[in-house]
Amino acid sequence: MINEKDQTVHSPTTAEMIQEVAKQLESVPKEERRDFLKRGVAFSVGAAAAIGAGSTAKLSAEECKVDPENLPPHIQKWGKAWGRDVNTYPYGLPSKYESNVVRRIVPWLTADQKASVSFTPWQDLEGTIVPNGLHFVRCHGGVVDINPKEWRLLIHGMVERPVILTLDDLKSYPSVTRKYFFSCPANSAMEARGPQLNSLQITHGMLSASEYTGVLLKTILEDIGLKKGAKWMFSEGSDPASVGRSVPIEKVLDDAMLVYAMNGEALRPENGYPVRLLLPGWEGVMQTKWLRRIKFDDKSWWAREETSKYTELLPDGHAKMFNWVFESDSVITSPCPERGWEGRKPGRMKISGIAWSGKGKITHVDVTLDGGQTWHEAKITSEVLPKMITRFEYYFDWDGKPLIIGSRSTDETGYTQPEQQQLLDARGTEFIYHRNAVQYWEVKSNGEVNNVQIRRA
Repeated sequence: MINEKDQTVHSPTTAEMIQEVAKQLESVPKEERRDFLKRGVAFSVGAAAAIGAGSTAKLSAEECKVDPENLPPHIQKWGKAWGRDVNTYPYGLPSKYESNVVRRIVPWLTADQKASVSFTPWQDLEGTIVPNGLHFVRCHGGVVDINPKEWRLLIHGMVERPVILTLDDLKSYPSVTRKYFFSCPANSAMEARGPQLNSLQITHGMLSASEYTGVLLKTILEDIGLKKGAKWMFSEGSDPASVGRSVPIEKVLDDAMLVYAMNGEALRPENGYPVRLLLPGWEGVMQTKWLRRIKFDDKSWWAREETSKYTELLPDGHAKMFNWVFESDSVITSPCPERGWEGRKPGRMKISGIAWSGKGKITHVDVTLDGGQTWHEAKITSEVLPKMITRFEYYFDWDGKPLIIGSRSTDETGYTQPEQQQLLDARGTEFIYHRNAVQYWEVKSNGEVNNVQIRRA
């Protein structure tokens, strides 16, 4: 938040936000904790619905009812009259019957909504691409609006020809269009010490995936020249928080991009309009939004967000730093706490979900119905791309008895997603970021689904 006295920006990290969650939970009796969490999420859902009411028509109770006259063998009423004009909504809007599909917040997670986060509703999505309006948002100093005619990018340091680029200059370079997932390092972090929030959207909603268009950084460096000995790049944003990170030159010359379009349209302000840095498969906080400057040098900058923040404290007292890449991960999106099997009768059932890895392609996904005692191979149902969301499904005959379901993914390096206990043994209890433990859901006999964890001796 901005302090009116000195006009400096306090930008709480995700770890600080999570610590606040834990602090609030400590004051709640264990027997009341689940109800407390459900009430917290329910409030955020209501708040988001209210915020989103201006973009889609609000449904009336009458519209939600099923009219028998619209069911077979009748001719539906909507087919007996003219529909609205083609260009009623020049930009286009989702159906009013999908008005509940929105990003959501946890209101009590942060002191304000400037340095905060909103979550992608994976429980309501299909396929692998997340629409721009549903891509999760994490900001350290609020969302800024930049006139693209005023935007400039300074590239300097260990380069042969320092330049200041306009947006038109950047777009004059050869472009590339590629699909990648995008994640905050704190995705699922609130579950690090135990199940906290009974919601897929909140546990795994700091994750999205898009088709990006922009310019490879190596293309620009081939033009302006990179000096011998340059080993690091520093990127800096132009928002009030001026978040900056050091990036090794190997990543810069591999697949780093300067992005100006997402899913076919210009970046939205929440996602860094007009230009952001993209580092496929690496943690989102490094992928600077509202980019203003990049500098090359022979050493890293040891910035705040890579030293005292966004590091992991290990059991031996050392801090794990420069932990950038995401390892193989997955989660079942159906069923989940928001979309359970209430009202469903025993019979043939489908379990579906998503998997991803910052180290390449997903090659295999297994599903368990008994809390990890036995595993069954799932079918991959989407195209398989490196550093991109991959869809999977598994069918089985449900006898109506309780289940504990989960998924684990394996990527092309051979790495398989670990259990929570394995992470605790390796990292201790203070780690926050890059949590990729198997996510378990409890399915009750009545179809209700809850967030649970399994600790093995």
